Amino acid sequence: MPLQNRVLATGDIVAEPGRGRFMGNRGILHEDAQVLGRARWKHKAWVTCVLKHRDWHRKVMSPGAYTELFFLDEAVALAAGHRPCALCRHSDYVEYRAAAGLNGTAREMDAQMHTERAEARTFRQKRHQIQADSLPDGAVIFEGVPKLVWGNAVLPVKTDGYGAPEPRPNGEVTVLTPPTSLAALKGGYRPDLHSID
Repeated sequence: MPLQNRVLATGDIVAEPGRGRFMGNRGILHEDAQVLGRARWKHKAWVTCVLKHRDWHRKVMSPGAYTELFFLDEAVALAAGHRPCALCRHSDYVEYRAAAGLNGTAREMDAQMHTERAEARTFRQKRHQIQADSLPDGAVIFEGVPKLVWGNAVLPVKTDGYGAPEPRPNGEVTVLTPPTSLAALKGGYRPDLHSID
């Protein structure tokens, strides 16, 4: 039975057998029996990591260790409120910060991002209303389901990839990707994506 550690673009954490392209961390969210508790984060440094770094190896959801979370790809991780890890993805972290126009410390960046991604005192994702034509490639919108913005199209996000392209909507849309990550995408940061047919 799969563990509840797959993060969707909506921020929901579900049980899904596929791990995806990236791993992430929000602190210790599970109990000793490898079951999530009520909390959906324990700190503000929500990072996106590579699946393999050096020769490090961990048992997933070990007692007392952070909860390994998994994402289809980086666009989904950004939409869920994560950023590149400064350790295992240092060059991506530096590129992301520069593209977003950030100059402060990582702690200041994480505090700013936290106000953009989570509603105060709840575990719900904060969403934003933005004009569709202003969105960069790699942003994720919500139209009943999450959809990746790519060129003149949007692609429904599934747990195992992307659906068939649909026309990019017009007017105001609900955006899952938080403003800091939107700024990074507009500034030229290119997320590492699952293959798009």
